[in-house]
Amino acid sequence: MDISLRIKVLLIWFFLIGLLVGARLFYWQVIAADYLAAAAEKQHWISFEVAAERGEIFASDRFPLVSNEEAYLVFASLPDLKEDVKAVAAKLAPLLVSELDQEQIATGSSLKEEKWRLLKNTEIELKERLSREDLVWVPLKHKVNREARVGIESLEIEGIGFEEEPRRIYPEASSAAHLLGFVGSDINGREKGYFGLEGFYDLELRGKTGILRREKDVANRPILVGETSGEEKQDGRSLFLTLDRAVQFIAEQGLKKGIEKYGAVSGSVIIMEPQTGAVLAMASFPAYDPAKFSQYEKELYVNPIVGNSFEPGSVFKVLIMAAALDAGVVEPDTRCSNCDGPRVISDYTLRTWNDEYPPNPTMIEVIQQSNNIGMVFVGEKLGVEKLVACLENFGIGQLTGIDLEEETTPDLRPKSEWKKIDLATATFGQGIAVTPIQMIQAVGAIANGGVLVKPFLVKKVVGEEEIVIEPKISKQPISPTTAKVVTEMMVNATEKGEAKWAKPEGYRIAGKTGTAQIPVAGHYDEEKTIASFVGFAPADKPRFIMLVTLREPTTSPWGSETAAPLWFNIAKELFIYFGILPE
Repeated sequence: MDISLRIKVLLIWFFLIGLLVGARLFYWQVIAADYLAAAAEKQHWISFEVAAERGEIFASDRFPLVSNEEAYLVFASLPDLKEDVKAVAAKLAPLLVSELDQEQIATGSSLKEEKWRLLKNTEIELKERLSREDLVWVPLKHKVNREARVGIESLEIEGIGFEEEPRRIYPEASSAAHLLGFVGSDINGREKGYFGLEGFYDLELRGKTGILRREKDVANRPILVGETSGEEKQDGRSLFLTLDRAVQFIAEQGLKKGIEKYGAVSGSVIIMEPQTGAVLAMASFPAYDPAKFSQYEKELYVNPIVGNSFEPGSVFKVLIMAAALDAGVVEPDTRCSNCDGPRVISDYTLRTWNDEYPPNPTMIEVIQQSNNIGMVFVGEKLGVEKLVACLENFGIGQLTGIDLEEETTPDLRPKSEWKKIDLATATFGQGIAVTPIQMIQAVGAIANGGVLVKPFLVKKVVGEEEIVIEPKISKQPISPTTAKVVTEMMVNATEKGEAKWAKPEGYRIAGKTGTAQIPVAGHYDEEKTIASFVGFAPADKPRFIMLVTLREPTTSPWGSETAAPLWFNIAKELFIYFGILPE
C-alpha cells in the first residue's frame, strides 16, 4: 500500500472518530442536557414537598361544613437514624395504627387476632421503609393527630420528624355527605377530592403544593448552612354555599322519619329556590360518613339526586300538560272524549291508577285525578315532535350543570325511535327516565314563571380574590301565562286530589303526586314502586320548591299515601322557619 493511500485511510478514520466524538458531545450537551442537569441537581440538592392547606366549605351562614384540623406527616431522615430499624418499627407501630386501642396495645390485653395482625403488618411495613438505601427521607404515616405526635416525640428517636399536614374534619358529621364528597388519595398518594363538591372543585380546593430544595452532602444529608430554594405553597380556595343548615337539618330529619314510617328502602329530598336555582338542602339515605368513607360500600358514594335516574310517574304529567297548553293543542277546560275506559295501544292495555274512568274530564280534572287515559289524550294532541321538543326545552335528557362531580343523565330516545306506545306511556311518566335534579329543575320552570334556571350550590369562591357565581337562566320552555295556568291546576290537584287529607290548612300549595313501577329485567315489578311528590309554596310567590322520593315503600305503594304526607310534614317545618303564615 503506497503512502498516499495510507494517509487517506488515516484521514477517514480520524474523520469517523471525530464524527463519533462530536455526535456524543451533541447528545450530552443538547439532547440529554435536561436529563443530565436534573441528575446533577439530584446529586447536589434534596427536595421536600410542602403541603398546601385545602380550602374549607361553608354553609350560607358561614358555618364550616368541611374544615381542617391539626395533623402531621411522620417521616424519617434515614442518615440521622441511629437505632436499629427493627426496634424503631416496633416502637412506632402501636402509635401509627389508629384503629387500635393504645392502652390495650401497651398492656397486650384482650386484643383480637386481626388487630394483632394489623399491628404486625404495620411493623413490617415500617421496617421496609426504614431499610431503604436509595432514599434519604421517607414518609411513614400521613395525617396523624397531635396525641400520636406527642407519643412519638416521647420516644426520643433521633431521625424521626414531623411536617404539618392538616386533615379534613366535618363539624356537622355525616350531614350533607352526598353533596360534600370526601378527600382520598390518587394513584401517586396525593390528596384528591372525590364526588360532590370535593370532586367538582378539587383544583380550587387543593391549592398548589410548595417545593423546598436544600443542598446535600455526599452522604445525602441536608447541609444546614447550605443554600435553599423552592416554590411557595398556595393554599386552596374556600367555597361558600347556598345550603341553609337549618333547612338541611329539617330535610334530613324528615326524610329519616319518613323512610322509617313508610318502610322504604331509600329516599331523597331536594329543596331549591325556584327563581334562582340555589339549592337550600339536599338529603339522601342511606348515606355515609365522609370522615370514614373507606368503611362504607362504594355504591353509597354517588349522590342519587344527581347520579341515579328513575321513572318519575305522575309527577311528570305537569310537564306534558304545560307543553300541550303552551302549544295551544288543549285548553284547561278541554274535555277528554275517550276517557271512559282503558285504552289499547299496540297490544298494550293502559288503565288509570285506580281503574276508574269518569267520563269527559276537563284537563284540570285530568291533573286532579292523575288520569293516565286523559294524559294519553293530551299526548296524542301534542304529537311526538312537539312532545320531544318540550322535553328538551325542559332539560330532560341533558345535564343540568349543577356543580357536583357525579351528575349523569339518561338519554332521551331519538324522535325517529318513538312508537305510539312510547308516546302514550311517556305522558304519565313511564318508559322515560330522569334524575331528581332534572325533575325539580323542570318543575321549577312552572314555579318561577316559565324559565329554566341552572341549579347550583356554590355562590362564592374565596381565595386571593373572590369569585361570585350568579344565577343562570338557560332557556324559557313555557310562557308566563302557561306557567300560571299550570300552577293553578297543581293547586287544584293538591286541594282536591288523593293527598288532600295530608295538606296543611291555610296554605296555597301547588303540587303533584307520583307513583311509578320499577322496571326489572325488561318488565315492571307490580309490587315495587317509587313514590314521589313535587310541589312549591306559597303557590303565588314560591319561597321554595321541593321534591321527595321514596323507593319501595312497604306501607303503601302510592305517592299520595307516602311521599305526599312526608312532603307536607317537611313543608310545615319550612313554613315556620321561613315565617310563612297561613292565608
